[in-house]
Amino acid sequence: MDNQQKNAGHLSKAFHSILSGHPGIAVETEAMPPYFVDLNLDQIIDSITEDKKEYDLKPFFYTPLTDRDSIIYRQEIFRDLEAIDLLDRLEAFAWNMRTMRDCLARADKLYYPGQKEAWFLEAVITYCHAVSDLARDLDTARLNSRGLLAFRDYLKAYGWSDRFTTLFAEAKQIAAGLAAIRYSIIIKGSTIKVRPYESEPDYSADIGQTFEKFRQGQVKDYASKLPDYAEMNHVEAKVLEFVAMLNPDIFTRLKDFCLKSREFRDETVVVFDREIQFYIVCLDHMEKFSGSGLPFCYPGLSNPGKDIFCHDGFDLALAGKLLDKKAAVVCNDFYLDGKERIIVVSGPNQGGKTTFARTFGQLHYLARLGCPVPGRDARLFVSDRLFTHFERQENIGNLSGKLQDDLVRITEILDQATPDSIIILNEIFTSTALSDAIFLSRTVMEKIHGLDALCVCVTFIDELSVFSEKTVSMVSTVVPENPAARTFKIIRKPSDGLSYALSLSEKYRLTYKSLKERLNHESVSHVPRS
Repeated sequence: MDNQQKNAGHLSKAFHSILSGHPGIAVETEAMPPYFVDLNLDQIIDSITEDKKEYDLKPFFYTPLTDRDSIIYRQEIFRDLEAIDLLDRLEAFAWNMRTMRDCLARADKLYYPGQKEAWFLEAVITYCHAVSDLARDLDTARLNSRGLLAFRDYLKAYGWSDRFTTLFAEAKQIAAGLAAIRYSIIIKGSTIKVRPYESEPDYSADIGQTFEKFRQGQVKDYASKLPDYAEMNHVEAKVLEFVAMLNPDIFTRLKDFCLKSREFRDETVVVFDREIQFYIVCLDHMEKFSGSGLPFCYPGLSNPGKDIFCHDGFDLALAGKLLDKKAAVVCNDFYLDGKERIIVVSGPNQGGKTTFARTFGQLHYLARLGCPVPGRDARLFVSDRLFTHFERQENIGNLSGKLQDDLVRITEILDQATPDSIIILNEIFTSTALSDAIFLSRTVMEKIHGLDALCVCVTFIDELSVFSEKTVSMVSTVVPENPAARTFKIIRKPSDGLSYALSLSEKYRLTYKSLKERLNHESVSHVPRS
């Protein structure tokens, strides 16, 4: 025990954060990354954190990691939490810590000193139970992750430290002393007297015993339970004041305890309480999808190599909406080998091309958070930065025009991107003539080719799919028997140049013939009767 107490300070240095094993790595930031909206990551994080707003978890999700070891550190913790029966125990710890915060908040709001001190004492006892219970649960758990093992050692040493044991023992002693107080209240008219309890008989029991012989079967209980409000009125406060006067020693001890124990919470434990929720909300959210048969995996990390793949990946934001509607979710595969760096996605409109690009971005971002990713298995690249260029509505207040806005945005991306960046382009230069769009797109591709960066480019320009040996072509597919029906499967194949616009026009009755028939029908139906 003595050695554990001596090691408490050392262990506090060994454990830094359940989100990172290295003290110099940032784990949260307030600013949402600029590509979140393009990739619908804002919707995903909103959904993940919806039920735990009190913990302010979004800053954790706004801060992707850039080194392999920190990502693996988190993956290990996720695996531990999935493999052992620990989530319920962590939820119990979180509930106790939440109760502690509620007690402290209530103590701050109350007016009467004795009552404030009682709620503070309750907060301390709840906190101590939370710590000791979690220390016991972690001690019996079969842990493998560096993070949870380090925290277990820290918590065990903290639990044996003089600071904690003295705090817990004194709090329990004071609570026991308060619970042992007995007193009598004499009410006469508007006068209340409080005096020590002197073993007076319980007249309620005597009356009940006297009339017991008249009881016939079950009778309705007319006893009224007094409400247990947190606040006291002035009469109750005066009674408490009298009780304190009759028991000065224990109430003085309570007051002194509250004054010297204001900073009773250990900062490492408080931070852990918030940070562990990152893992809990992710696993809770993942359960919604895995329960419907959609797979998740812990991706391998390809950095410094750039060979990547994913089997049965899916757009997490779209999948959530489809499951709510009880609709099917379509999964897709992709891979890049050897010199391949750029996936050029073409094919018919409304075929899932943009969804595929978002999926690619979401997978790589979630992997950098250390989270499980949507897919059966995967190996993904640990990028230094992620850039997106998605089509935006033209801003009428911007006199430069849409094309110039596109050029400014893509120039900023190319100036900042490095060989370790990921770039996702979705239908760029659609506001200009085809010849200009081809020229500008080729210029952009040359820059990305020279960077050797990973890229997904969704485009209507088929020529880009054979730009160089670094590009591969993927195409959104249709049902062969019904070209108007999309499969939403994106497969590796040469671009065929078919947009299937006529099929869509026929499906929605937008061909010239259909429009003419509808207009003629409407004009006939509006001819006034004579």
